[in-house]
Amino acid sequence: MSKTLITGAEALMRSLEHQGVKTLFGYPGGSIMPVFDALYDHRDTLNHILVRHEQGAAHAAQGFARVSGEVGVCLVTSGPGATNTITGIADAMIDSTPIVVIAGQVGTSFLGTDAFQEVDLVGITQPIAKWSYQIRRAEDVPWAVARAFYIAKSGRPGPVVLDFAKNAQVEKAEYVPTKIDFVRSYVPVPEIDEEAIRQAADLINGAERPLVLVGQGVELGNAQEELKAFIEKAELPAGRTLLGLSALPSDHPLNKGMLGMHGNLGPNINTNKCDVLIAVGMRFDDRVTGNLATYAKQAKIIHFDIDPAEINKNVKVDLAVLGNCKETLAAVTALLKPAKHTEWIESFRTYEEIEQEKVINLELKPGHEELTMGEVARAVSEAANNEAILVTDVGQNQMLSARYFKYTKNRSIVTSGGLGTMGFGLPAAIGATFGRPDRTVCVFMGDGGLQMNLQEFGTIMEQKAPVKMVLLNNNYLGNVRQWQAMFFNRRYSFTPMLNPDYMKIASAYEIPSRRVFNREELQEAIKEMLTTDGPFLLEACVEQEGNVMPMTPPGGSVNQMLLEC
Repeated sequence: MSKTLITGAEALMRSLEHQGVKTLFGYPGGSIMPVFDALYDHRDTLNHILVRHEQGAAHAAQGFARVSGEVGVCLVTSGPGATNTITGIADAMIDSTPIVVIAGQVGTSFLGTDAFQEVDLVGITQPIAKWSYQIRRAEDVPWAVARAFYIAKSGRPGPVVLDFAKNAQVEKAEYVPTKIDFVRSYVPVPEIDEEAIRQAADLINGAERPLVLVGQGVELGNAQEELKAFIEKAELPAGRTLLGLSALPSDHPLNKGMLGMHGNLGPNINTNKCDVLIAVGMRFDDRVTGNLATYAKQAKIIHFDIDPAEINKNVKVDLAVLGNCKETLAAVTALLKPAKHTEWIESFRTYEEIEQEKVINLELKPGHEELTMGEVARAVSEAANNEAILVTDVGQNQMLSARYFKYTKNRSIVTSGGLGTMGFGLPAAIGATFGRPDRTVCVFMGDGGLQMNLQEFGTIMEQKAPVKMVLLNNNYLGNVRQWQAMFFNRRYSFTPMLNPDYMKIASAYEIPSRRVFNREELQEAIKEMLTTDGPFLLEACVEQEGNVMPMTPPGGSVNQMLLEC
């Protein structure tokens, strides 16, 4: 009996379907053309979203992955098509986002000849991806795809790159559906150490001033309920990192706010007062720790993490609890003694009152006519019943929307944390609408970040993607301007922005829009945005020199937060 042979391009289509892929984001070109030709016959099962720039494809795949918990996929050509995804790959790596980037490559006979649109994609991406592999033979396609998806989504998630040589796309081989759940020398989830579990419980049971730091690992491990059981049993106050904000509802009584440079006073200051610091699924990023020389030196530190490489990387800890936090938190919770830490928890109230008076009231109820970014964010959140997914770009819009949005559901914040990628917000929001079409997706952007990937308005127009876009326009590169004001004697070097008429641009792309200048118009405009079917752009013209406060100055300690500029 003769074997049925198919092209490598067709094998890729079938392999993606075998992995459960239904949506992918991409842009065609010469070296990936056989794959796009094969895709033509799979349009009923594989929904390809044509973006307007390959960076947009990578960020859209990230947004899709972050809200859905699935692997995001993008498909691009060789050379500049592939290199345009590099920022998204690096962003996904540092923020632990599972995506698979499939890029065309010149045929193997041309490798190393500087052929048209040839770049060493494997060499470029190895430092910024979990795995990079070049497919040179059609028969290797099912294996490579299966391995790519397993590596991307297992353990600590991350990006994988498949560099697909053109000859392998057109050659024929037998297709064998492949599943991989083991890779030699790769241990995605460390074995739980029962002694570490016991020691962690002992330390927490003996604590008088415990503090939990909640990171994105709780979301990635689907451990939100285990986290709540953990903190509630022993009455453990918790602060959340930027990427971990929706791992714990905003209104949970033990939620004490956001950690980090622009976080809340209470969890930051009490980091240097607690006696046991419990980090769960976070990596002690420098924006959270501030000056390491003064960070939590008084505390015993317990670190729950799935990645052994994070242990003692930045902060030396007293105890590591390795494993998926869904399992390790439950194991420690079983050994915890019910406890009350009334006086310690009450200590957060003092800082909350100070921050409310000195910062929050000024942001939400300013004594001037100009809109603030924070009041716009809070108004949008409340109008959406605090149930929307928040996507942000990077800068002041990111920090203020993250601070003043409220979170009631899991996987409700998508932002570029570790890399801080301007231009991330718009394509990531497009991806999020495909990852969770049942939820409202609101993206907050500054005038600088929006213009970095403004071309994705075309994707929104074609797909009618229901992205609710909020442009916080202050005619500045606001975050850089704030630093110039605070640390460079107000020398505003190349931060003022001459902006286009965004209403006209939105109109050209058939996107409904509205511009507001004052709070009397704000509620009605937000209602119009949220009730309009499909996309909408709301441009809020905010105060030009507003600042994000509180702030830990660069190199400062977490307990030395500034309350005013």
